[in-house]
Amino acid sequence: MLLPRGGPRRISPPQAHRMLQTGTAVLLDVREADEYQAGHAPGALHLPLSRLAAGAADVPGGRSGRGIVLICRSGHRSQDAARLLADRGVASVDVAGGMRDWEERGLPVQDAQGTAGTVI
Repeated sequence: MLLPRGGPRRISPPQAHRMLQTGTAVLLDVREADEYQAGHAPGALHLPLSRLAAGAADVPGGRSGRGIVLICRSGHRSQDAARLLADRGVASVDVAGGMRDWEERGLPVQDAQGTAGTVI
């Protein structure tokens, strides 16, 4: 996945969901642990922005050959994460509107136990 000029591009929650469902992307949730545990997209991997900013070198799914899609609560932290990754030469996209928009569109949200979750 190539980064367009001008920085990381944004995609909608339905686009991200389709990419996750078809296996063409890895969805990384960059929120903190309590947020992720309360409600995340099924199949999303957890990599908090705080850990990424502190220099976490290994990006889950980064070597899989699939695209990297970043998501947070509203879309701000995922943009920051996309910029951090771009600075490291890792292409990614972020989800505009984040998990709040994901949930509002009726896309699945699960908690740490795999049951219906909520976005906090």
